[in-house]
Amino acid sequence: MSTSAPPNRFERRRAETRGALLRAARQILAETGDTGASIQAIAERADVGFGSFYNHFASKTELFEAAVVDALEEFGQSFDERLRGIDDPAELVAAGFRLSARMADSHPELMQVLRRRGLGHIHSDNGLARRARRDIDVGTASGRFTIADPAVALSALGGTLLSLVELRFTRPDLDGDEAAVNLAEMVLRMLGVPPDDAYEVARRPLPGPA
Repeated sequence: MSTSAPPNRFERRRAETRGALLRAARQILAETGDTGASIQAIAERADVGFGSFYNHFASKTELFEAAVVDALEEFGQSFDERLRGIDDPAELVAAGFRLSARMADSHPELMQVLRRRGLGHIHSDNGLARRARRDIDVGTASGRFTIADPAVALSALGGTLLSLVELRFTRPDLDGDEAAVNLAEMVLRMLGVPPDDAYEVARRPLPGPA
């Protein structure tokens, strides 16, 4: 049993200030992708004092990098919640693509951050990349996937996912669910899943709320 004391008032306020700065940076990334905003502008958007910035981040670069990591981890955690209980790595990959397409509507800010900054985090040790690599490794070890190089497979999955997100924002007239299903089927076949199986897995009902 943990014996650590609950956060005191100072620690809570410190965490709240850091969270406000991260939210402000995420908003800026989602709206324009421009990291040239001044620290004063970021602090005003976060509704914190200018001097508070350097209590949490050494530079704007550090803040924006932390904001991207924060957004991608939130994205990954949302997948964990929705996909809990699914053991088939092929189904996890397919469902991830389909949920991503829907999140362009339900979580636009989060998905804009992914759209603008996700490429640089395809091989990171956190967020989506960590979870995708886990699914690739499990699928390869079980024989579900037949791939020569997990790193190359991760690049292919990440690049395809980012392309899907871009498609959802640039072509809102298209049926996002249908596009995601078709893309998921193609990705599964690329990973070595037999065509008939890939077709079926890509169209399984999604878990949780629609």
